[in-house]
Amino acid sequence: MSVGIVSYGAYIPRYRIKVEDIARVWGDDADILMAGLMVNEKSVPDLDEDTATIAVEAARSAIIRSDIDAQRIGAVYTGSESHPYAVKPTSTIVAEAVGATPVMTAADFEFACKAGTAAIQACMGLVGSGMIDLGLAIGADVSQGAPGDALEYTAAAGGVAYVIGNKESELAAIIEDTYSFTTDIPDFWRREGMPYPEHGGRFTGEPGYFKHVTSAANGLMEKIDTKPSDYDYAVFHQPNGKFPTRVAKMLGFSKEQIKTGLVVPRLGNTYSGSCMMGIAATLDMAQPGDRIFATAFGSGAGGDAFSITVTDRIEEIRNGAPGVEDLLKDPIYMDYAMYAKHKGKIKLG
Repeated sequence: MSVGIVSYGAYIPRYRIKVEDIARVWGDDADILMAGLMVNEKSVPDLDEDTATIAVEAARSAIIRSDIDAQRIGAVYTGSESHPYAVKPTSTIVAEAVGATPVMTAADFEFACKAGTAAIQACMGLVGSGMIDLGLAIGADVSQGAPGDALEYTAAAGGVAYVIGNKESELAAIIEDTYSFTTDIPDFWRREGMPYPEHGGRFTGEPGYFKHVTSAANGLMEKIDTKPSDYDYAVFHQPNGKFPTRVAKMLGFSKEQIKTGLVVPRLGNTYSGSCMMGIAATLDMAQPGDRIFATAFGSGAGGDAFSITVTDRIEEIRNGAPGVEDLLKDPIYMDYAMYAKHKGKIKLG
């Protein structure tokens, strides 16, 4: 029995701030930053937007795209590291908003930037076992970065939702297999009650991102006996533009294979939505029969790899909701003062 993607939907706030405008405030060299990060601008949530509202918009888009009866959804899982409540699930809000209640199971996932793909894996298991008909897996964040911190240049806002099912006639893409690699690496964390995350710089690259992405990716390719040349597209977690470009080369994927899903230069790092946004952008363009290789990364640390084959159904649903490119168009730019207001960096009283 095949398990895969029945539908998908994305949401990106229209507000943006350019990296050079952030650099101007802190006295950093914008040209060096943009060259190093390969990020030109990032999305910013509106004053009334948070992870819950973004997750709802992405979920609604996914349901509309394939005209799904929300009552068929038996699981709603939202992955994020910026849930609006410390105690109160985001997923119940989403389920109620999209008309999926009463839902059999709902829960919030946390694993830094791979919480959304962990939710996909959970839905795959529930659907594959026959416990539920459809599962809704979401990755959404209004990611945080302390003023002046390196994270502030890339921490963005956005979300992606995937409806997971197993009815062959409904699948827009088959998830052939998945493989994860996880260890305890203290590269990034935020304690309860703290407004901004911290990061151990020397752990971020080699022992964090690169070890876990390459291990998960190689593990999957060995498991299902594939190689980079077997795929038309590849997507890797996008904390910036440099890391996914480098890891693709390390694994043997070409720049052409990652080009379609590399949205971070115009979007920034949407954390739990990052890799999932790249997959959505790729599904917007992929043709039936195309294969997509994707690997998400979450600090702490772990990697989730997926091998995906697009079906004929993609042509029927593709234009049912706005694509990622549509959501990136017509941005509204703001200066640092407005950005600080929107992100709650200015405290009154």
